[in-house]
Amino acid sequence: MGKLRKGLGGAAAVLALAAGVAAYRTATFAPEAVASPDGVTLAAIPAFDEANAAKNLSAAVRFKTISHQGAAENDAAQWTALQAWLQSTYPLMHKAMARELVGGQTLLYRWEGSDPQAEPIILMAHQDVVPVTPGTEKDWTHAPFDGVIADGAVWGRGSVDDKGSLVCLFEAMEALARQGFTPKRTVYLVSGHDEEVGGKGAKATAELLKARGVKALFTIDEGSVIVADAPVVNKPAIMIGVAEKGYATLKVTANAPGGHSSMPPKETGVINLAKAVIAINDNQFPLRLDGPAVSMLEALAAEKGGSTKLAVANRWLFGPMVKGQVAGTPSGAASLHTTIAPTMLQGSPKENVLPQSANALINYRIAPWDRSADVMARAKQATQGMPVALDWVEPPREPTPVSSTNSEGWRFIAAAARVQAKDAVIAPYLVVAGTDSRNFSGVSRDVYRFMPMLFTMKETAMIHGTNEHMSIENLRRMVGFYAQLIATSAG
Repeated sequence: MGKLRKGLGGAAAVLALAAGVAAYRTATFAPEAVASPDGVTLAAIPAFDEANAAKNLSAAVRFKTISHQGAAENDAAQWTALQAWLQSTYPLMHKAMARELVGGQTLLYRWEGSDPQAEPIILMAHQDVVPVTPGTEKDWTHAPFDGVIADGAVWGRGSVDDKGSLVCLFEAMEALARQGFTPKRTVYLVSGHDEEVGGKGAKATAELLKARGVKALFTIDEGSVIVADAPVVNKPAIMIGVAEKGYATLKVTANAPGGHSSMPPKETGVINLAKAVIAINDNQFPLRLDGPAVSMLEALAAEKGGSTKLAVANRWLFGPMVKGQVAGTPSGAASLHTTIAPTMLQGSPKENVLPQSANALINYRIAPWDRSADVMARAKQATQGMPVALDWVEPPREPTPVSSTNSEGWRFIAAAARVQAKDAVIAPYLVVAGTDSRNFSGVSRDVYRFMPMLFTMKETAMIHGTNEHMSIENLRRMVGFYAQLIATSAG
């Protein structure tokens, strides 16, 4: 009995110690190295005409700068017309800034700063849009390329992604030029023409700036927003993208003798291919509480408090539970690992012919802690001994570096964003898709991905989808944010 009491006493002491450690860590918990924008003195937002900005976005939507998967389908005249319209619509900005075309139809503007020693800033937004899925036009409240202004919004493909950003940047710079603003830092504006199909224009522009010796304080592009019902806190959160995942597409090929489908062998090319795809998909990358996703979680948990803060502050104890909660949605799980998504299959050209070659494409979005070599090694391990070949469709894009959440650029962006959402928590974010800004790590100290549009999680589904629209209120936020960011960071 004495031994039992002693054992229980020891267990109680351990539990008491663990409880004490957990309580201390919770009480002292704060997001690691996420700087507050407090102390940043913001420039005033210049006057601008909100209604006229909406009319201009409406006009921009009507240019069908659609990037099709096959470039031969693109109408190059639409880009030329859009660029001519920008020149005529924003004369003061064009007078203040030098303009050049790079890599075909990518726009590069330079507003010369008065201090040649000051690091410049780079702002980005692309000109092209994705197609509307054939047959879905009837599902739109307003025709996707009419640019209708109704119900307090501008409707149409690209009104958010990314002509919304493009027009708001031009509106902001026109307003600053009208006010007589003269920057101390040089201001660059880069507008890629083919972001939706790989961003070769932006890549060429980044290479050009690097050759010219440009090293910017920060670059800002699309990629994240103010989420009205952010996870964990269920309230507005300013989610500033600090990194984006890599991108790779693997081709799995199964060769076979082929023949007539009336006399199939035990294993055909299609069967071998199916087994390989299933094996690769079943060998998922492990979930990790690491990188920008953890930084975001810490910022949101610190704001939420209570049991959420307790769990995140003590991941040594509650890590599996936290991981499971975050991974409860596809978007949450995507932030914790490299994702594997089989997307395309190809086999026989005819229903009664066994294919001599069947192949599948598997798309990967690579987490910041992985590399394409890890992806290939894992796929080879999963298909070891199977009669298939593995090859990249194109050279993979590796994950971007993770930008600082404690830099001067971060503080400028966070301060200007908070003006547009005063009570929102500020959190870093991992962008699981891709942007043109991934090319600018070599010419910028930090690269951020953020637009101050306020959306619910549900509303973000309209981007690349049906009924894309920019509210007038969000348009006002965007113009004010860009103008204040430029005037504060470059003034």
